[in-house]
Amino acid sequence: MRSLLGYLLVLVCFCGAVGGVIKQGQKLQPKTSSEAVINPTTGETLGAGVGPSASLWENLQENLHDPLTQLFMQLILIILLARICGRVAAGLGQPAVVGEMVAGILLGPSLLGWVWPDFFHFIFPASSLGSLRLFSQIGVCLFMFVVGMELNLTQLKQQAKTAMAVSQASILVPYLLGVITAFFLYTRFAQNGTSFVAFALFIGVSMSITAFPVLARILEERQMTHSPLGVTALICAAMNDVTAWCILAGVVAVAKAKSLGSAGLNVVLLILFVGLLWCLVKPRLTGWLAKTEVRPEQPGKGTMAAVLAVVFISALATDVMGVHALFGAFLAGLIMPARPALREFLGVRLEHFSSVFLLPLFFAFTGLRLQIGLLQDGGDVAIALGLVLIATVGKLGGTMLTARLTGMRWLDAFGLGALMNTRGLVELIALNIGYDLKILSPRIFAMLVLMALITTAMTGPMLTWCESLRRRQAMKLKPA
Repeated sequence: MRSLLGYLLVLVCFCGAVGGVIKQGQKLQPKTSSEAVINPTTGETLGAGVGPSASLWENLQENLHDPLTQLFMQLILIILLARICGRVAAGLGQPAVVGEMVAGILLGPSLLGWVWPDFFHFIFPASSLGSLRLFSQIGVCLFMFVVGMELNLTQLKQQAKTAMAVSQASILVPYLLGVITAFFLYTRFAQNGTSFVAFALFIGVSMSITAFPVLARILEERQMTHSPLGVTALICAAMNDVTAWCILAGVVAVAKAKSLGSAGLNVVLLILFVGLLWCLVKPRLTGWLAKTEVRPEQPGKGTMAAVLAVVFISALATDVMGVHALFGAFLAGLIMPARPALREFLGVRLEHFSSVFLLPLFFAFTGLRLQIGLLQDGGDVAIALGLVLIATVGKLGGTMLTARLTGMRWLDAFGLGALMNTRGLVELIALNIGYDLKILSPRIFAMLVLMALITTAMTGPMLTWCESLRRRQAMKLKPA
C-alpha cells in the first residue's frame, strides 16, 4: 500500500513539473527566420502547413509522401497481391510463381497504370523505384544462392553421361534458333548503341534457359520427384542451369566491357575467382562454419551471419569484376558444405524469406518495366507469338528428339521436353540483366517477358495431357 501511495505521489509531482514548464514555455516566442524548408520528396515548402495550425488532412498528405511510408505501402500491396495471385494460380493447376509473375504485371503500367494512373503514380513514384530495385536485387541474390545450394553435384557426376546429350541439346538448339532470330530483330528492337554480338548472344540465352527451381516445384506438386522422368528432368535441368549461367556470365562480360580485351580479362578474372572458391574456400568452409555453431550439427545465428557474409562477399567480387552480382551468390551456393542439417537450416530460412518477401518485389519491379501497350499493332503481336513458338520448338523439340534418340519413349520424351521448356523466374532474372545493360529495348523486353510467362504456364497442361495419354495406353495394354 505504501509503495502504491509513493508511486502516485511521484507521478503527481512529475505531471505538475511537466505542466509548469509547458505553461511557462507558452509565453515564449520562436525565433523568426526567412529560410524556407523544402521537402526533398515533393518539393513543397514546409512550415506553413505543418504544426498545430495545420489541418489534419494536410498533415496526412505530408506523411503519405514520406519515402518510408511509400515503401511500406508498396510492400503491403505487392506481398498481398502476390499471395492472392499465387493461390489463384495454384487453384488452376499452375505453379504459384506464375501467379506471382502475373501479380507483378498487374501492378505495372500495363494494367494499374492504365486503369488508375493517379493511384499508380502515387504508390510507385519514380523517386521510389531505386529502393524497390535494390530490395529486389538482394532477393534475387539470395534466391540464386539457394538454387546453387540445392544443386546435387554428386548426382550430376553419377548421371552425367546419361543426361549430357539431352541437357546440351536443350541449350544448343534453342540458342541457335535465338541467334538466328536476333538477326531479323536487331535493327528493329535492339537498344541504340548495342552491338549485334551482345544482342544475338543475349537472345540466344533467353531462349535456352530452364528454370530449375520452378521445374523442381512442379515435380514436387505432381509427386514426380522420384519417378524416372522426374529424376532425369532434374538432372538435365541442373546441368542446363549451370551451362546457361556460365554462358550468360560470358555474355554479360562482353556486354559490359568496352573492348574485346576487357571482356577477355573479365572472363579470366571470373575463372580465377571460381578456382579460388573451389580450391581454397570450399575445403575450409566446413571447418569455418563449424566454429560458429553453438552445438555440433546445430547451426545458429552465427552460422547464418557467416553464410550471409560469404554470399555477399562473393556477390560483391563478381560485381566488381564486371559480371552480375547474382553469379557470385550462385557460386556461394555451390560451395556450401554437403551437410543435410546445414542445408535444411539455410534453405528453409533464406528461401522462405526471399520467396515471400523479396522475390515478389522483383516481380513487381519487372512489371513496372513491362509496357504491354508498346505492342500496339498486329505485327508486334505476331512477333511476340513467334518468339513463343520459336522458344517452344527449340527447347521442347530439341529435348524431345534427343531424348528419343537416347532410347526414351515418345511420351516420356515429350514430358521431358515440356518440363525443360519451363522458364519462369530464372528467365526474368536474365531478361532484367539485359534490360539493365541496355541490350533489350522496352518492346523486345515486353515480348520476352510474355514468352517466359506463357512457356511456363504451358508446362502444367502439357504434363496433364501427357499423363492422360499414358493412362489410356495403360488401359489398352491391360488384359480384359
